Amino acid sequence: MKTKVVIINLFLGLFLTVCLSAQNNRITTKESIGWYNVLGTIKLSGKFGLHTEYQWRRDDIITLWQQSVLRAGINYQVNPRVLTRVGYGWIETYPYGEITINSLGRQFTEHRLFEMLQLSHKEGIFDLTHRFMLEQRFVGKYSSADIKREDQFPLTNRIRYMLRAQVPLKITEGSEKMTYLAAYDEVLIGFGKNVNANVFDQNRIGVIIGHKFNKTFRIEGGYLNQIVEFGRQLNGKNIYQHNNGIIVNTYINLDLSHKA
Repeated sequence: MKTKVVIINLFLGLFLTVCLSAQNNRITTKESIGWYNVLGTIKLSGKFGLHTEYQWRRDDIITLWQQSVLRAGINYQVNPRVLTRVGYGWIETYPYGEITINSLGRQFTEHRLFEMLQLSHKEGIFDLTHRFMLEQRFVGKYSSADIKREDQFPLTNRIRYMLRAQVPLKITEGSEKMTYLAAYDEVLIGFGKNVNANVFDQNRIGVIIGHKFNKTFRIEGGYLNQIVEFGRQLNGKNIYQHNNGIIVNTYINLDLSHKA
């Protein structure tokens, strides 16, 4: 794959953003968001490991809730370039924004199972990562406005693909330290009988700068653009939410594979 192809793929999401904005049969809202994430990996052996993750997603940059995302999984490293993972996610979505995702303006819970395949390789100066995810989502719904808790959890399915390109800016000789620049685009597509108005579910674009301190710890942060299509309509029009803000990721990797 040539470098110019990589660049084109990374900005397909940006093209999608422009196309979506050009249509008139929709309602568009805008929010300022901040995502603050901690991701941990515990290597148990040469092949197996544990994945843990918490995402503190905020509206109005930091002052209001958007989502709380807790995920855990089991990793299996097929080879240095291929990683698989299965796991569970517990997500709380809050009634944020000008138009809330839930038509009743209420918080709702999602229980999620997921399977992931991640492929990594190098093309020129770029370290490329392709991440494919399949999700089985049990999203809480209220059967009427009179009840206080969700009483239905219908199954919806979603597939995700993310392409990330990373290039080193500074490498410290003789150590694990490295500063890098990265960009990624992820598209999320719903499918199955319970998909409503949003076969296209989301698109996410990020541009970030990061620093790896050692094998155990690295941190990165930058700009995030998120487009969300709601699974419902308002006055016969689809609802699109355009979110722009910041993202900060902290990675902690522990290797217990050589300990007795």
